[in-house]
Formats: sequence, structure tokens, C-alpha cells
Amino acid sequence: MRLSIALLSIAVLLTPTAATAHAVEPPPPAVRDFGNGPERNEEAAGVSAETLRAPTEEPYGYSHERDRGYPRQNQLPIPGENPADASIKLGLVPYHGIAPRLNDLQRRSKRVSAEIIGRSYQGRDLYLVTVTAPESREEAREQSRLRDRIQHDPAAAARDRGLPRKYKAPLFVNNNIHGNEWEGTDAALRVIEELATSTDPEVADLLSRTRLYFNVTANPDGRVNGVRVNGAGFDLNRDFVTASQSEVRAMRQVMIDTQPVTMIDLHGYVNGTLIEPTTPPHGANYEYDLFIRNTYANGLGMEAAIKALGHTPEADGVYPPQIPFRDSDEGWDDWPPIFAPQYAPFHGAVAAHTVEIPLRVNGSDYINLPVDELRRRSGINTAIAAAAIRATYGFVRARHDQLIADQIEVFRRGAAGEPSRTVPLGIVPGFGSEDVYNTTFPRAYVIPAGGGQRSATAAARLVDHLIANDVEVGQAKRSFRANGRTYLAGSYVVDMRQPKRGLANVMLEAGTDISPRVDAMYDISGWSHALLWGATVDGVTSLQAQAEPVKAAAPTGSVPKGHGPLALKVIDAKEVMALNALLAQGVAVTWANDGTAIIPATARQAAHTVSDRYGVAFTPAGTAAGTPRGIAAGAPAGTPVGAPSGTPTGTLAGTATGTPLSQVRIAAATSADELFTLRELGFPVTPISTATLNSGFDWSGTDVLFVSSGLSYTALNPTAKAALDTFLASGGVVTRGSTGAAFNTAAGLLTATSVAGRGDANGVARVVSSTGPVGSGSPGYSFVYSPRWFTGLGPEVTVEQAYATEGPLVSGHWRPNPNGTGGQEAAKGQAAVVSGRDERGAAVVLFGTEPMFRNHPKGLFPQVARALYWSASVTGAAVTTP
Repeated sequence: MRLSIALLSIAVLLTPTAATAHAVEPPPPAVRDFGNGPERNEEAAGVSAETLRAPTEEPYGYSHERDRGYPRQNQLPIPGENPADASIKLGLVPYHGIAPRLNDLQRRSKRVSAEIIGRSYQGRDLYLVTVTAPESREEAREQSRLRDRIQHDPAAAARDRGLPRKYKAPLFVNNNIHGNEWEGTDAALRVIEELATSTDPEVADLLSRTRLYFNVTANPDGRVNGVRVNGAGFDLNRDFVTASQSEVRAMRQVMIDTQPVTMIDLHGYVNGTLIEPTTPPHGANYEYDLFIRNTYANGLGMEAAIKALGHTPEADGVYPPQIPFRDSDEGWDDWPPIFAPQYAPFHGAVAAHTVEIPLRVNGSDYINLPVDELRRRSGINTAIAAAAIRATYGFVRARHDQLIADQIEVFRRGAAGEPSRTVPLGIVPGFGSEDVYNTTFPRAYVIPAGGGQRSATAAARLVDHLIANDVEVGQAKRSFRANGRTYLAGSYVVDMRQPKRGLANVMLEAGTDISPRVDAMYDISGWSHALLWGATVDGVTSLQAQAEPVKAAAPTGSVPKGHGPLALKVIDAKEVMALNALLAQGVAVTWANDGTAIIPATARQAAHTVSDRYGVAFTPAGTAAGTPRGIAAGAPAGTPVGAPSGTPTGTLAGTATGTPLSQVRIAAATSADELFTLRELGFPVTPISTATLNSGFDWSGTDVLFVSSGLSYTALNPTAKAALDTFLASGGVVTRGSTGAAFNTAAGLLTATSVAGRGDANGVARVVSSTGPVGSGSPGYSFVYSPRWFTGLGPEVTVEQAYATEGPLVSGHWRPNPNGTGGQEAAKGQAAVVSGRDERGAAVVLFGTEPMFRNHPKGLFPQVARALYWSASVTGAAVTTP
């Protein structure tokens, strides 16, 4: 019988301390750590984040070259020695010690090939090691041909009974994706050396029929710094369908190029070792019958291998392994594809696992425990991680032909366009009706060209993202009809009769509200590139279009001919980047209330440059700018959306075409993902916190204060508070979430009561936006995590966006609190984003939504930019009413 695991708050895993290391106590429940989750409202990206550089393009065009055999000997450059590497205290291999070991192994063994597949955010090399029997150039080409046949002609591959005998089954071992979960790296190095030097005939047989790929450390920044996140402050194991980080893009490319039948991702720390498969809900876009059968079997094998090491609670403080699918009820699910093992199945992995090794050595334990105890624990952890790797390659060897056949079947079902299969009850012991999740695949998705598209730049970004994920995209040669609508030539078509249709669908479908099915989810429960990335995406049930495959989206930038001023409607992140690039050059831009930027004729050459770079389309400046705030239906308590509560609509004093806008300089008490996004958009940002302000902060270089994490007005000392209050007479304020709402109240800014939804509620929400300066141009969907709304609005407050009255949640998980508060019903029609003027002069915007969450909802970034532009340009101007 499954045991329930509650995940309504962050829990800390406690392993025995040095004084009680061998005491026999029940193990704590298995709880994953959050990443970029609720703690985002508490800890700002600190002052150290000022040293973070902007993201750079990957320096290596990594792919598995078809014309090279194995081994592929590469002399890896050796980093400088770093005595501060956090691994050293644990007796583990420091980052600077990895390349020398790999170089030595390449010299000693023809089974080992090491290559650099990219760089981390802070510029450290990422190493992929391939272990396999030597292959000639022609043998390597044959493997490539077989791999392509499995994916692109799976029906023929399924008929070829000799194919599994000829094909080397790929296994992918991912390590150290969380930087302070170290030991997977050391276990991988141990196993690589064993395989490289073994004389065992079974190892020789394994390597003749298998390629083993090891991502030695997925997060070298975190490994060196002793933290979970990478150098940009991102939890890399939350980024796979967004791929904002270079490390994740490298892992993604490895999965695409190697097409593993099985993968494991080594983490820590759960005592006893936790081995997936997971609890419900299960990802509805998998071929789950194939997946659960193999994943459960390998999970049992890893469990047996770890038990065979002989560790016990009495002797070592190590408890028996646990398998969430078998041992738990809910709370450790494989629903969102944001994790590496939940992303891998879309590239053919028919077994994929997170493995959480047992003894905690990070956090307070790293600081407080004696070095000898830490090294005892890390030694046990390394041995357990190595046992999990050995069990998995043994599993691949034993099930070699079946795993290949199952991967072929995954791709065959997609290419044939078969319906989602319902997994038979009892397919593995304990598989019941609570485990059954299915989806409906459309015949195709169409991303329209022409008037049906909100933003051509958004469409191009989405198409390029799909292609980067190995989803097949075509472009219509001529106009066609589908679902009673005519689509113009040039529209993009994602034909769902393709091998990786599961990945296409998991990105493009709206998703599901799974609130009724489970009480608690581990992480996000709703996402949708179609609804959140700014492009128009239509699912269609029939397809009669002639579409040619595309390798990249068509260019979208343009500047009209002529000599007059230009207009740029800011409705996409690329347009924000282009506008900020112009502002950084000192271009005299005029900002209109409807979200249009007017560029003077003298800046036409600069407009051409940013148009080419960002793919944005300028239009001739006309009457689009300067539109007064409009009134839209749907605001709470009878207040028109876009209108100040209880007052007529107003316009800004100034010219008929808007107000002057210069580069907006931001002081941000914010989370790492928001800091990354603001800088990616081109805003100059200085990270701050309560401590920063209390130490003395020069506000003269700031136009807007952004508050979402790590800043408490009440905790400021008198000097800091006085300086901030002076700034509020001339600067703007934008806030988000609980910290932002508390700041607004404590600083006495807008008259608004912040109401908190359930803390773990999250997903894609329907919203109704105004035609005002912040709401204008916003899509009809937003993202929420710990949602909030605003009531008791004062006469100075404008409702910019409200939750829909028909029920806000499209996809995700949003239940009320046990006392009935904080649910979807309570949020219906309530103000989600508001703006107004503080009596001191500050223009203020409050967000109850999550428009920059983990750098994912690209289509919402312009709403944040409009809030920043408006609050910067309005401050100090008078407000007039008719």
C-alpha cells in the first residue's frame, strides 16, 4: 500500500548527525528540494550577482560527428587549480582535477573518448565521456545510419529483426546537475575507469553492444561554489523545456545526438536512496506502457545492487532504498517535462530515473559536521551512486534488444499518428487507475502567418525552439484550409505524425487542470509554449497542406522605406531587446501609453541594425501612439479594467504622442531568474537587498525599483528609509509576489490589499487585460505560482489585468486551502496586476502573477517591460482627467 507524502511546504531532509550517525531511526519522507520556487520571495539574488556576466553563445558546435570512429582522443585543456573548490572538503574530485583524469584515461584506454560539449554560465568546460569498444570510421557511420533509421523510419526499423543485433544501445548517465549534490561525478569517474581497464569478458561484451555516455558534471559552477544552482542562479533541473541555460542546451543536444534508450540522473540526498519511477500524476505525452515497464524493472535492479553493498541503519545510518511508485502515494511525480529524466523520454529513453543518494553532505551539514564525517558520508554516497550506474548498464546489457525495440515503438507510434494508449492496469505490480493519464493529439499544430499572428518574432522564436528540440516543423508553400479557417502561405505546420510528437505536444498543448486528481504536486503543474510564448498556435484536426521542412524560421525583421519616424509596437521580448538597444545608444524615444515606441527619423540606421539583430518589424509612425487608456469589461467589483478605481479614465500630461523615454536603470531586489531575464531583455540592473540599502545605496543611478525578493521596508534603518523615501518622489516602483506586496503596504504606496492564493498553486491562467499602459498588448493568458490578487483598491489605482471570471486556471494545479480560502473560485474576476501613482510621485505597478518565472513565459516579458517603461516615464508628470 502506498504511503502519502505531503509537499505543501519546503522540508529539509535530515540525515543522522555525527553524534547519532548509526542510530536506528525511521528515515524521513522523501522530499525534493525546490528550485526557483517559493523561496524566490525570500532570498534576493545577492550583491554577488553583480558579477554575473550576460549569457554568451556556446563556443562549441557540439554534435556527434558521423565521420569519426572511436576512440576520439581529445586533449582537454586543464583549468587552473582552485583550492577553494567546495568538493575538496568532502574528499571528492575538484573540478580542476577532472580534465587531468580524463586525459590520463584517454592515454591508457582506447575505450574512452572525452570531448567538450559546451561551457557553463561562468565559463567552465562541460565534459562528455563516451565509453565503448573501438569503432572504425565506417562502423561509426553505420551506427549513425541505424540511429537515424530508428527515429526517421521506425516502421521499417521495427520490421528489421537484425537491427538490434547490429545497433549499440546508448546509455546516458547525467551527474551533478545540482552543484552541491556532488558524488555522481565521482561515481562516474570510478565507473569510467573500471570499464576502461577491465579485462572481464562481460565488460568487453557490454562495450561491443553499448555506448555509455557520461556527462561528468552538468553543473561545474555549482560544484566549485558548493551551491545547488549554476552561476546564473538557475536550478538546471527545472529548465529543460525552456533551455535558458547553456548547460541545459548542452544536455539537450547530447540527448538528441545520442538518442539514449536509458538514462539516469544522479542526485542527493534522500535516506534511503530514492529511485524513480514516480508517483502519479504521470506525464500524459509519454508512451507510458513502454516507459513504466522498463523504468520499474531497472529501478528494482538498482535497488538490489544498492542493498548488496550491505549498508544498514545500525552500521552506517543508511536506510533501504525506496521507489516512489511502489512506496508512496503522491508528491514525487513525473508530470512536468522540466526535469532531465522527464525530458529524456521524448528523445527515446524508455527508462529514465532520478536517483537520490542517501547521506546529506550539503547545506548546514557541510558547514557544521566534522570533515571526517563528511568524507565518510561522501564515500558511501559515491559507492551507492556507482552501484546504480553498474546496475543500469547491466540492465541495458540484459535487455539490449528489447530496449531498442521499445524505442523504435515510441517513434513508430508518433510517426503513425496513433492515439494515446491507455496503459493496462497491472502492467507492473501496483499500477492502478490512479496511474492512468492520457492526452489527445491533434492532427497538427499551425502557427499562422500574416494577420493571424500576434507577433511574427514570437512565432519565429517558437519555431526555432521547436527545431532546437528536434521537433519537425514545415512551412506551407501555399495557402490551405483547416478546421474551417484559411491559413496563408508561409504558415508553419507541426505535423503530429512525427517520431517526437510527444515532445511537440507537451510544448504546444494547453495542458490540463489536474487539481481534482491529486492534492499535492512536487513542482509546476502547467506550462504551455503555445499560450505563454506570445505566438498564435492552433491545433487542427485535419491537414491538407503542402509544407516543406525548415531548419530555421524565416527572417522577421523589417524597416519600411522612407525618411520619416518609425513606430515599434512592444508586444514581444525581442521588441523589448531592440528598444533597449536603441535606448542604450541614446536614441531619443517617445513612449506612448499603448505600448508603442516612436523612433525619430534620425535613428533609422540604428533601427535597421536592431531589426536585423532581433528580427523586429518597424512601421511608419502614425496615429498608433498616444492612445488614451481604454475601458474593458471584466474587472473585479465593478471596476473597469484599465480605469482608476472610482475615477474617470485619465491621460498623461505631455505631448499628444506620449512621453520621452530614456534607458531605464533598475535597482532590483529580485530572484535570480528575474535578474537573468531583466538583463537578457537589455535593462541595466543593479541587484540590491535590505542589507545593501542599510549599508548605504546611491539612488542617483536608478530610475525604477523592482521588488520581489529580499527587501523589507520595515527592516530598513532610518537612513536607508529616508533615502528610499526621497527616491520615491522621483522614481518608479514595480513589485511582484508576497515580498512586493508587503513592500507596497509597508512603504505606503498604492491603496490595495494583497490576497494570497494557495501557496503551491501554479499554472497557466486566463486573464483579461486593459488597453492601459501595462495591460495593453498583453496575451489572454498568464502564469501564476503562489498567485495573488488585489482588493480594496483606492481611487488612485488602475486595474491593468484581472483573472477571468469563467475560471482562471487552464492547466496546472490550484486547490483552495484547507479552510476554503485561496482557491480558483476566490480569484475569479479579481485584479491580478494594478498600477497607480503614490502621493509622493512614484508610479507603481503591482504584479500578482509570475510574468518572468524561470525565464519561461516569453510572451509575458513585454508586460514587465511596459510596466518599467511606464513607471519610469510617468514619474514626476502630472495626471490630468477630463
